[in-house]
Amino acid sequence: MRDSTQSALFGALSNEIRMSSIANNLANVNTSAFKKDTLAFHDTFVRFAHDYLVDEKTYIRGKKLFPEGHIMAKARLSAQRPDFSQGSLEQTGNQLDFAISGEGFFTVQGPEEMLYTRAGNFVADANGMLRTKDGNPVMVDGGPLVIPSGAAVQVDGQGNISVNGNPAGAFDLVTFDDPNQLERMGSNNFRAPLGVGAVPPEEINVAQGFLEKGNVDVVTEMVAMIEVQRAHTMYSKVIQSDNEMDTKLITQAGRPAV
Repeated sequence: MRDSTQSALFGALSNEIRMSSIANNLANVNTSAFKKDTLAFHDTFVRFAHDYLVDEKTYIRGKKLFPEGHIMAKARLSAQRPDFSQGSLEQTGNQLDFAISGEGFFTVQGPEEMLYTRAGNFVADANGMLRTKDGNPVMVDGGPLVIPSGAAVQVDGQGNISVNGNPAGAFDLVTFDDPNQLERMGSNNFRAPLGVGAVPPEEINVAQGFLEKGNVDVVTEMVAMIEVQRAHTMYSKVIQSDNEMDTKLITQAGRPAV
């Protein structure tokens, strides 16, 4: 396979992943507190068999080999991580809607482990238990919160909860030294890998009756989508041109003159 074909192939595959990420961002533009995915690239150095040795030893390779060695750098996808930048707040007036301004996450009980989310569009189930839209119980002082039917709920800026004027606990609000280590679980939930511990947030404000909107900029994503489409078309043309050139070499080169 030609080196140009290989480079174009990896370029096309990289742009395919970028397109999937952009499509997912656009699909969740109206999802509360959704954090868009971002992709990072890095240079991968490709070393060939005839390349020079970095720590050249004269007794191993005293003379230059033909062809002259070169190290080539090629861009590759290196990471895909959420962008945790703050989304704008939208007023709803619902007493069970909450938005976090600043760093931090709500803690919820997932099917197998604790999960973390910034989506505060909570609901009370038939038994009055406070849950997320996914059905996960919201953690308040280490356990679920049950709200009596028709009760008035008040929450202050620090996440302290009162039900009918009586203290009912506080949201288990946490943050992380490096949120980039969190792993996405679904659209709005994140899990902390082993060794990544949660700590109490220093600066946080919980707004009742508000929801945080997603941080997806539609115009930016659409421009990126056009860029990716054009790049993918370009890489496809490179592969097609290389294929046509190889076909001519195979069918015509070495053909005896008539």
